[in-house]
Amino acid sequence: MVAIGAVSFATTLAWWIVPFTLAAYAALVLLAARDPLFRRRVLEGRRSRSGARLGQESIPPERRARWLPRGETRQKVEAALEVHRRALIAIEESGDVAKAVLHDAVPKLHRIAERLVEVAQKRERASEAIQELKVSGSLERHEGQSNADLAGLENEVRAADAEISDAFEKLLTLRARVVRISVESGGAAQDAAAKLNADLDELNLRLEALRSTLSPPEPPNR
Repeated sequence: MVAIGAVSFATTLAWWIVPFTLAAYAALVLLAARDPLFRRRVLEGRRSRSGARLGQESIPPERRARWLPRGETRQKVEAALEVHRRALIAIEESGDVAKAVLHDAVPKLHRIAERLVEVAQKRERASEAIQELKVSGSLERHEGQSNADLAGLENEVRAADAEISDAFEKLLTLRARVVRISVESGGAAQDAAAKLNADLDELNLRLEALRSTLSPPEPPNR
């Protein structure tokens, strides 16, 4: 808008173009700022992307989980992170032999926590996109494509819910196995730790695969 006004003024030298351009630009900004979809897609989207970048650098998953909307997903993630924390404490408080054989498990547990939170964040964005599809007029204008998008997003949300619940159950079992390894010694501890690391790798791969597929499209335009 500003660029168009500048070009028009340069070509016509009409003084009234300047205040008219500024007034039109201010009106567009005001209308956009009062649009709830605009605030959610642009303003809040910028904050979430900024938070994601910070999360990659230094923000722990426990804090990022508190940014999730209150609800069942957040409760499950926070419960899983509490089990994750207790598993790390069990490793820290174990003997030297257990610490040695469980050394590789620590970074794998950290990656599980990071990916679990990322899956939950993308699950919430997919759920938000579903709601916007339902309330927008695009379902009436492009019923076939919108219904396909809606079904795809709902499938992704169900998959994320199942994986978050499964990760919580697996972390409970893994924590119990960490405690058992901490009281074992010799070859038995090494064998149990090797199996534990393999299961941690599998859980990480599953979370990573799901995280990479959870990418909701842009909300539909009104």
